[in-house]
Amino acid sequence: MVETSQSAPTGGVRHGQHTGFGPGAREWVDPGAAPALGAVGTAGGPLAGVRVLELGSLIAGPFAGRQLADFGAEVIKIESPDRPDPMREWGRARIDGHTLWWSVQSRGKKCVTLDLKSARGRDLFLELCREADVILENFRPGTLEKLGLAPEVLWQSNPGLVIARVSGYGQTGPDANKPGYASVAEARGGLRHLNGYPDQAPPRTGISLGDSLASLYALQGILLALYWRDAKGGTGQVVDVSLVEACFSLLESAVPDYAAAGVVPGPSGSGLKGIAPSNIFRSSDGKWVVIAANQDSVFVRLAAAMGSPELASDPLYSNHASRGVNQEALEQLIAEWAAGFDHSELVACLDRHAVPNSTVSTIEDIFEDPQLRARGMLVEVADEQLGTVVQPGVIPKLSRTSGGIAWNGPLAPGSHNSDVYGGLLNMNVEELQHAKDEGAI
Repeated sequence: MVETSQSAPTGGVRHGQHTGFGPGAREWVDPGAAPALGAVGTAGGPLAGVRVLELGSLIAGPFAGRQLADFGAEVIKIESPDRPDPMREWGRARIDGHTLWWSVQSRGKKCVTLDLKSARGRDLFLELCREADVILENFRPGTLEKLGLAPEVLWQSNPGLVIARVSGYGQTGPDANKPGYASVAEARGGLRHLNGYPDQAPPRTGISLGDSLASLYALQGILLALYWRDAKGGTGQVVDVSLVEACFSLLESAVPDYAAAGVVPGPSGSGLKGIAPSNIFRSSDGKWVVIAANQDSVFVRLAAAMGSPELASDPLYSNHASRGVNQEALEQLIAEWAAGFDHSELVACLDRHAVPNSTVSTIEDIFEDPQLRARGMLVEVADEQLGTVVQPGVIPKLSRTSGGIAWNGPLAPGSHNSDVYGGLLNMNVEELQHAKDEGAI
């Protein structure tokens, strides 16, 4: 069964004084939340009491902000009054003109508008910084500095600020000021060269992989910096994340192999050269199934599943090295065997023999996947305007401090202006209106 969540609150949802991690931290007020593993509507979580100001747009920064919100951080997303996040228009499906990807990427966040280019807007931002733990931005390097909001300026307001900066190439180096997108970073960082088939144009993955990887590193860096600050008595610092470096970090043995022996790995299609069997094989009904049995003990089980146990003792296939040398012949044998089953029969046979496998799933298949449903990875989130939005669930699963989805991304820019500026900065109605008339919010 999928789980359901609640809509965004209209007023404040916290109480107590802001103290960051540790005893005395403010906690989310959510009396109806269930403490079950992966529960939704649970906005407490291990990051309750951490306040994040999210700047920037699209994917590389906001994806990290989403994960922080999933685990209880109070994430205040700041958008320009005249140029809201383009993510509001990204995605294929719409309800009443609103894209659903925005609902996912900005879930659990408070949305405010603020013009950082105006003097009043900068002053308000500095006031917010005094009450925050983290700044998360993915501008081009130098943007904060041009706004008069360099880290050194922000630390004058709050020495404990963790400032996470996500960019194409990082904050330093000869290419720091170049614009960077996920596809560019995947190419520059070496991932694109390894994708696809030999002698063909290297394709991209059908997602913005470089952005998401960088977001995960930003999340990791933020948590490390907060731990050092709060548990070790440290101060604020900059978390500098490069999309290119995030992609480069996944190249496995390529660096030492090239440095020592000049090895230049290339694309290997649907498998890996010398790793056999670990490839896709087509069933009789046209479905592709991954069969991964390159470990010696697992190959013994695959041979038994194929009704050919003698393959496991054949010198051509008896160990990892020999299977790599004879990969093409071995994979042809497996392909011929797999073609005799439809995909469900093939998977069932492999499961009986404990051979790692999976049908190559479409999103339609995922919606029918009992394992993912059992793990709460398809979550229904109620929305007063959109009805129900199905979202990917929260990961990782924590046994004692589970995360959750508090609400969908607010549809209107500035939805939480009164809540944040009034509740956090104690601005009254007249001050809010004046700031709006000035164009600051």
